[in-house]
Formats: sequence, structure tokens, C-alpha cells
Amino acid sequence: LHPLAVPRRIIPGCHKRAARPPPRSFPTTPVAWQGRRHRHSWSDFAMAEEEHHDVHFEAADAGASKTFPQQAGTIRKNAYIVIRGRPCKVADVSTSKTGKHGHAKCVFVGIDIFTGKKMEDLTPSSHNCDVPHVTRTDYTLLDVTDDGFVSLMQENGDLKDDLTLPKGTDEAEKLAVQIKADFEAGKELIVSVLSAMGEEAICAVKTSNTN
Repeated sequence: LHPLAVPRRIIPGCHKRAARPPPRSFPTTPVAWQGRRHRHSWSDFAMAEEEHHDVHFEAADAGASKTFPQQAGTIRKNAYIVIRGRPCKVADVSTSKTGKHGHAKCVFVGIDIFTGKKMEDLTPSSHNCDVPHVTRTDYTLLDVTDDGFVSLMQENGDLKDDLTLPKGTDEAEKLAVQIKADFEAGKELIVSVLSAMGEEAICAVKTSNTN
């Protein structure tokens, strides 16, 4: 020891180095790796993204909207509109003048396309209204049962037998009588089916051109 050196005081337990922790063992099976954060491979990430998109599109298809938005001021007579949750055909529409403290307002008078009930609605012309997706499809009439159910055939040959003769309004009842009478007379008939917001009903009939 050098004569000028200051003796180092040794504190018991401090002159030893701290022992290193044992090396971590990593699982090698894919299932075990799922519990580790930030240790997924790129293929695992891509697979997860693909599964996410599949779920998203399936949900979108399952919950496809039965309506679409349209500005109230652009909706005209004989167009379609949803009033109090029902698909209606606009029988009349009028627009009030713009007030000092508000927007112009549209007053809609609609007829429920399935029940024939008259309904009214008032909305600012600059606001959006719900408009139903309405389709009209022609079918060949194959049969009419005693209890009023009809058997229909699409152009591709598929059968449809979940509809009845029209009913609910005077106009519908007259149409039902006409369809039944013409069918019993042996005429080949084409019926038109109106569909909107999950409901369907026969709305018209005509004689097939093949006659």
C-alpha cells in the first residue's frame, strides 16, 4: 500500500456486485405469444387487420340503412319521405317564407304507401329528412290460395310465396278482387310488388304480354 494512500473503508455487503437477474425465457408457441405486448410478428398484425375489416363489412351489410338523407327543400310532390317512421309518398308540399329569426319551413302531406294513412310533417327547408329506399319488382302470378296467399315467380325462376292479396284500404281491396277475378278467368298476370323499409305489398297488376 502506498504511504500516502488513504485506506478505503469497506462497508460490509457493499463490496459485492449485485447479482444479475436470470435470463428471461420466451415462449415459442403462437398461443403463448399472445400474452406478450409488442412481440407480434407483422404477419400476425396483418391477419388481425384482415379480421377487423371482415367484421366491419359484415356489420355494415347486416345493418344496411333502409333510408338516406335528403334536404327538405329539394323534396317535391310524388317523391317519397319518411314521416313518423313510416314510408310515405308526398301528396303535397308547401314552403313558408323565411322569418326574421329562423329558416323557411316545409310542410309535407304524405300518404303511407302501405296503409294509405294520411300523415303530416313540418321541418326547416335546410335540414335533412329521411327518404326511404323504395323498389318496385314485377312477378308472374302462379297461384292464389283460398286464404289469400299468392305464389309468385321471379324472372330467374325463383319462387316467392310470403305475400297475400292487397288489403287494408279500399283501393287495395278493389285490386285484390281484380287479381282474383282475372286469375280465375285464366289470364296470365304480372303483379308489381312495392318494397320499402322491410315491408312489401302488391301494388298493381297487368296482363302478361304473352297472351
